[in-house]
Amino acid sequence: MKMNKLEVLEKDEIELIHGESLKLLEKVGIKVESEEARNLLKENGAIVDNSTYFVKFPEELIAEQLKHVPNKFTLWGSDGSFNFEVNTKSVNFATVGTPVKIYDPTKKKEVRKTVLEDTIKQIRIVDTLKNIMCSHVDVWPNDVPYLELHYHAIKAWATHSTKPYGLGCLGRVASQDMMNLTSIVVGGEEELKKKPRLIGFFNPVSPLTLNKLQLNGLFVFAKHKQPTIIAPAASAGATAPVTLAGLLIQSNMETLSSITLAQLINPSCPVFYSTMNAPMDPPTGNVAWGSIETGLITIGAAQLAAYYNIPSRGPGLVTESKCFDIQNGFERFMTLFCSANAGINYITCAGTYESSLAEALELLVIDDELIDIVKRGFNGIRVDEESIAINEITKVALENKNYLMLRHTAKNTRKELFVPKLADRDRRGIWQRNGAKDIIERAREKVDKILETQKGPGVSEEIEVKFQKYFKIISSRSYDDFRKGEDMDDVTVPKIVNGLED
Repeated sequence: MKMNKLEVLEKDEIELIHGESLKLLEKVGIKVESEEARNLLKENGAIVDNSTYFVKFPEELIAEQLKHVPNKFTLWGSDGSFNFEVNTKSVNFATVGTPVKIYDPTKKKEVRKTVLEDTIKQIRIVDTLKNIMCSHVDVWPNDVPYLELHYHAIKAWATHSTKPYGLGCLGRVASQDMMNLTSIVVGGEEELKKKPRLIGFFNPVSPLTLNKLQLNGLFVFAKHKQPTIIAPAASAGATAPVTLAGLLIQSNMETLSSITLAQLINPSCPVFYSTMNAPMDPPTGNVAWGSIETGLITIGAAQLAAYYNIPSRGPGLVTESKCFDIQNGFERFMTLFCSANAGINYITCAGTYESSLAEALELLVIDDELIDIVKRGFNGIRVDEESIAINEITKVALENKNYLMLRHTAKNTRKELFVPKLADRDRRGIWQRNGAKDIIERAREKVDKILETQKGPGVSEEIEVKFQKYFKIISSRSYDDFRKGEDMDDVTVPKIVNGLED
């Protein structure tokens, strides 16, 4: 029997959350900061208040647009040699997060600011891993200008990875750059639309706001049919009700309104029903991603996504720990276990720690093994004529046999028993003779070996020339150009230095 899925909501409770979400969307609505988005919604029957930017969504508008959302789609790698299907039944794993620092044992605090070389290494490692199907801009390169960041990320991905890639909906200008650059790599815009290579990340701003800059990016991703993760990131007790049911209703409002808009932009464009919601930690006020409540919220989101028949995305492998201790281990495994056994279809955050603000390349390869363990758990216990081993039990009892001698053992050992490569199971004496290494040291050796041998697809000289020409356009832009391109002249944009808000 395979392991049963984890559930936290009864059917009538799911229907209650759905129904109350629709009532509130029609009565209260969502603040939509983009005039372009408000106009599109108004044209399709939404009620718009241009003085407050709040938009009320009729129930029939949402119901109609939900019909267009695909329940499966395929993601492709840069050179077309790799692909995988996202659907409402399978479970896939990826990275995500925007760490601005990385583990470095040579430093006094054992972390330092991330640089582009770290971004490249992370992409290269993910490219070799069995279970992690996609990397995102997870390692934020602090040594490149913010307005050029997406260019360097796309170029690094195209050069070093055969897997798909994810980036934020970073506004209209940057998102269009991403489409143009990726079209250069894959052989044209139509090829990109036909075989999506990129995943967008769209965060509604809790409570109940769709941010203008990200909406600008959502239009671009949706028009190009690149799958978009609709991911509210509310904190229960701070930016959402402290009760988890209340949080799920608010989050559902934010998600359904965003999905409705995406379908109005381009019917049948693929989206993920997603959550990055977590509780507030009462003593500190911080977001507690590594909590059991994060797991419960994620399970609830998985059930809601299944109710709407939309592929789901949620966090796993998240922790608040600042070091590689037991807390790091139990929180990352707990959140992974909750997401995986709830049936989340796209589980992210591999390789991160410290609220996903820090990256460790060592954790990437450890997480790949943790996923193997969870996958073994999916299979449960096989009960059939062979596995119940009646003949073998009889032989050992009556013929003085040893199970190690039996053909049945040799035949079934690899089927039944998962053997880890990084976790150590030797006795202490052997472990000490082998250097008494902990799992981080063993993972570091694997990382070093990957970086010595991994080779990406590379880019042709023709593509390189086109990239360089495009870079001249990107690097010539100023922050005034940025504001103008996003129609944000009246909005204060934070000064960003080396990828960090000043």
